[in-house]
Amino acid sequence: MSTAPANEPKIRVLISKCGLDGHDRGARVVARALRDFGFEVIYLGIHQTPESVVEAALQEDVDAIGISIHSAAHMTIFPRILELLRKNGAGSVLLTGGGIIPREDAEALKRMGVGELFGPGSSMEDLARYIRAEVAARRTEAEAGRAPEEKRP
Repeated sequence: MSTAPANEPKIRVLISKCGLDGHDRGARVVARALRDFGFEVIYLGIHQTPESVVEAALQEDVDAIGISIHSAAHMTIFPRILELLRKNGAGSVLLTGGGIIPREDAEALKRMGVGELFGPGSSMEDLARYIRAEVAARRTEAEAGRAPEEKRP
């Protein structure tokens, strides 16, 4: 299992479930795996609202938010979290996640500014590598004084 490079600041990730989606085994597995890969993980738990997720993300000064979703509310929850992040000046925070999300919806969410979405069976190594690379790119943009792109290709 790879860990964060010694010279890299620790990446803080908030993991949560929103709405009435009570199945949190996958979110707990992801939280544990990211800890094992050297991330600092804040696990917010189930039955959160987009508002409570963003409030916690701002308070905890996270680099990324991971939302696990199995309730088919992804086209409501992800856009609302993005809206609240941008409204609160935290548009550089990576919003990613996973669960049961149809490909066409995942593509629409990416066009809105959501990061990669990881479905069942995804590699934890791929997830960790993606978050590490995306956060590094966003930190570089911030250091250069550039606003992060709202819509990434």
